[in-house]
Amino acid sequence: MPNLPKAPTLNDVAREAKVSAATVSRFLNNPAVVAEETAVRIRAAIELTGYIPNALAGDLASNKSRMVAVLIPHLEHSLFNDMIERMVGEMTASGNNVMIGLTGTSRDRTDSLVRAALSRRVDAIISTGPASDLVDSMVSRSRTLFIQVWELPADPIGVAIGFSHVDAGRDIARFLASRGYQRPHVVTADSPRAQNRREGFFTEWQALGHAPPSESIVDMPTRFGHARRVFADIRRMDKRPDVVVCGSDHLAQGLIVEAQGAGLRVPDDLGVIGFGNNTIAGEMRPTITSVDVDGARIAREVMAAIACHQEGRKFPSRKVDVGFRLIARESV
Repeated sequence: MPNLPKAPTLNDVAREAKVSAATVSRFLNNPAVVAEETAVRIRAAIELTGYIPNALAGDLASNKSRMVAVLIPHLEHSLFNDMIERMVGEMTASGNNVMIGLTGTSRDRTDSLVRAALSRRVDAIISTGPASDLVDSMVSRSRTLFIQVWELPADPIGVAIGFSHVDAGRDIARFLASRGYQRPHVVTADSPRAQNRREGFFTEWQALGHAPPSESIVDMPTRFGHARRVFADIRRMDKRPDVVVCGSDHLAQGLIVEAQGAGLRVPDDLGVIGFGNNTIAGEMRPTITSVDVDGARIAREVMAAIACHQEGRKFPSRKVDVGFRLIARESV
């Protein structure tokens, strides 16, 4: 086997910069503590030698990893993509390293990824899915901050930053009733949050004096392709619904395409409402009425919670309600 080149060390940098190894170490941990002239020589020595600091060694000494794990169910057709992109950009800019984990819909997979993140002593775990009792137990025995986003559980494990899905369902019901709709068909994904929105919608719709809506259940994640089966369900009904409530904008887009392909006009013959205010909602023709969640604010609140945790300060609240807003467009 050929001899591999030796990786440059802290001592190599110190020798090149004509300072002590301790001075180089202090510079790497906090550049402001050394004189500017010395800092210039150390930077030049690092570039010349190709030295890569051992971040883990410094983190062990400070008890901070500067690593954050982000757990999401999937990337394709995800409601969280815009928010995650903002968060990752902000966290990277602030000096954190980000690990992305795809949990799918398996609780065992989520538990396994949380265990792996904790083994790497991450400062924080950001989760977009529900947490099991095992996750609660593992996190409570660690120094890692656990942040649940897009939901507001009654008793968060660490910090929850999100909104009430039950209230979102209620608002959709009130909005459709105010527009004169009578026969909604609700398409619900097989997930706790979607079920909460369904509960809110059904409860409010019937409280307004209407008959229970018809419904279809689809797998997670909801996607464009589910629309064909849902539309087939609708066409088999004795009395066609006048509006379809979808769990995502991708599904709403698919319903509009299916309806138009069958000769129906949206919204004249069939209204369609989505969820998440994905980019496609404003670009589709007709544009899609949707529920918008302020992903940018969620990202800011997450960053504030992580900063408090890393600096040893207490976050002002364990639950942050960012709310939501219904955006009325052409599809309803």
